[in-house]
Amino acid sequence: MSWRDLDIEKKLRESKEVPSSEELRGFLDEIWLDQHLSNVSILMRIKEKPREDTNVNYFDSKKINPENVFFLEEIKNICIDYRLRFLSTYYFKGDIPHEALLKIKELECLHDTSYEGFKIMAPSKLFKLSNADDPLLFIPINDNYYYLVHKWGKDLAWYRKAWAWCFKSMENLLTVCLIVSLLLTSLIPEGMFFPAKNPSIGFVIEFLFMFKSVIAIVIYYAFAKGKNFNTAIWDSKYFNA
Repeated sequence: MSWRDLDIEKKLRESKEVPSSEELRGFLDEIWLDQHLSNVSILMRIKEKPREDTNVNYFDSKKINPENVFFLEEIKNICIDYRLRFLSTYYFKGDIPHEALLKIKELECLHDTSYEGFKIMAPSKLFKLSNADDPLLFIPINDNYYYLVHKWGKDLAWYRKAWAWCFKSMENLLTVCLIVSLLLTSLIPEGMFFPAKNPSIGFVIEFLFMFKSVIAIVIYYAFAKGKNFNTAIWDSKYFNA
């Protein structure tokens, strides 16, 4: 009898039944095929056209992570503040990362179900919108609650909320136009268009002319290009709505 320490790996290898290369290849191919078909199934459900009856998905209340559950009103407020869209993944033209598929697969195994009706929160440029910088993938629990599955891509620019504030409402847009007009008018040299002895009157007339010009530019860009306010586009599938 040997009193040397036991090499458990050696014992494991001694008891191992070595499969033939063909058996091993067939076994691995079967595993890969199952995984591939599972991923394809999830991708097909992500990319399928939304139906009205897919707004409800099953989640086991004992296994769900409450930190990932968001009320529709909360999602809407963020979309309006940062000028984002919250639409079906059917309209999403970006790539769905492999990590997102794995998380969906884990959730489906955990809750013993399959999910449909996926939605994404992202900037307009990432959607293939109907004509008349970081996505968040959601699964609808019901019409008012959504489960956050995965986030990818770059963070939004730090100034996006301030930029989006300009397009939040008509009042905000007019306020921005007034401020821009005042700044531009203040850059005009005194007495350039009106006698220096009447600076206040000249400033008012120049301001009104500048304000009219700024409004004209905004009208062309916003309306001729089919733009709209944040409150109107956050869940709209229409181009530049």
